[in-house]
Amino acid sequence: MMKSTAISLFVLLVVTSTLTGATEPDVVTVMSKDLPDIPGKEMVMITVEYPPGGADPVHRHNAYAFVYVLEGSVVMQVKGGKEVTLKPGQSFYEGPEDVHVVGRNASTDRPAKFVVVLVKNKGAPIFVPVK
Repeated sequence: MMKSTAISLFVLLVVTSTLTGATEPDVVTVMSKDLPDIPGKEMVMITVEYPPGGADPVHRHNAYAFVYVLEGSVVMQVKGGKEVTLKPGQSFYEGPEDVHVVGRNASTDRPAKFVVVLVKNKGAPIFVPVK
């Protein structure tokens, strides 16, 4: 009985981690820098890696966001804009008022990676979920 319970727990853990981790992007802060010539502003550079089939929830950055695709293909759209598919070497822009309604990996079998440079209010979060 104990052996079957342990096996069931292991299977549950594997399935749960596969389901919950399969679509969440990996976000890494590369650098941040105060912008002394623009009082109260800072620049933050991040990399975002979507696993195969990965996506973001609807969100905003409350910042000027400059996206540059490094690997794979990503699909992006801001509210009121057209959905675009970007490949390595292509870029995307989001303004401080934009709501990012689509952000996902275009592939279900390969990862995608991009860099984002944000110019934002110092200390403000880089990601704000929108309901």
